[in-house]
Amino acid sequence: MLEISSSRRGLAIYLLVWLFLGCALAGVIRVASDTPLVNALLFAIPLNVLYAFAAGYSAYYVCRAYPLGGPRPGQLALVLTVAGVVSGFLWLSIANLWNGLCLLLGATWSGIVITSQLSVLMVVLGVLLYGFAAALHYLVIEFVRAKNAEQRELESLLMAQEAELRMLRTQIDPHFLFNSLNSISALTSQDPKAARRMTLELASFFRQSLGMEAHKKVTLGEEMILIRHFLAIEQVRFGERLQVEEVMGEGAAECLVPPMIIQPLVENAVKHGICNMPEGGTVRITARRAGSILQISVTNPVDEDMSSVRSEGHGIGVTNVRQRLAGAYKHEAGIHWGRHDNSFGVDITMPAQTSEQGE
Repeated sequence: MLEISSSRRGLAIYLLVWLFLGCALAGVIRVASDTPLVNALLFAIPLNVLYAFAAGYSAYYVCRAYPLGGPRPGQLALVLTVAGVVSGFLWLSIANLWNGLCLLLGATWSGIVITSQLSVLMVVLGVLLYGFAAALHYLVIEFVRAKNAEQRELESLLMAQEAELRMLRTQIDPHFLFNSLNSISALTSQDPKAARRMTLELASFFRQSLGMEAHKKVTLGEEMILIRHFLAIEQVRFGERLQVEEVMGEGAAECLVPPMIIQPLVENAVKHGICNMPEGGTVRITARRAGSILQISVTNPVDEDMSSVRSEGHGIGVTNVRQRLAGAYKHEAGIHWGRHDNSFGVDITMPAQTSEQGE
């Protein structure tokens, strides 16, 4: 009963059903005893509304105390039968009391003649209506239980998904830090000024990334600030060998992306492309918004006989990005990579969400 009355719609539907049953009972009384319709309605409808709440609350607590699937189904049937019979006789007693009050009015439109046949009908109908109330409550209780179980399962799935995404994100920082510290170590003896400049850029990079850590998504413009810090670190190491080309389409910078989703791809472009080419090359980063889709591409040159470009991608970077996109957007996002002539490219597509639209 509490679940049914918790919403106005559920309570309204419940009462409408009992009002219909009250009208049906009035019709039976009208036909069986040739009672005026007004008298039958005045007798049956208030009685049914009262029984709707009395039987409803009684059946609710019985259903709670004896749930379906319990160890003793026979006991459940016995309890419901006894409760139904007792409710039927109580309903008959209330009917007699209510009819007596109506007869005291002395009006022709109030009161009926309760015959023995009508008394038996009232008891039997009371038992059946009690069973109806119990069945309804069992349905509602099981529905609420299934809904709560589904909600708990969904919450557990979301918590596991968020934990997995946090783990994937934390894999990026140590990976990048390891490579950067190696570069700083190599430059310390060769070019101390360059090593100091790289250290400052590395500090700026992590200062910016710490500010983004609390957010599930950041704007692409904020993400590109991190990318520029990273490329500035790598340009200290590679000098003129590393060239960068950035193309940002209209409206792309305002779109939301998971933090550090592009950095592993740019790092792979430097590590597996520029690093293995004596003459160096250009890392090209493009982003454009096409309606509700955001398209991001990272390309870099590669040697024709380069063996480090593998069919499954550039190691942990592409795998990490693919898993994070799947966790954040499901099937709405995708990542594709491949080699074309003397270049290797990674293309990302994801929903073009903005800060105004929400995450």
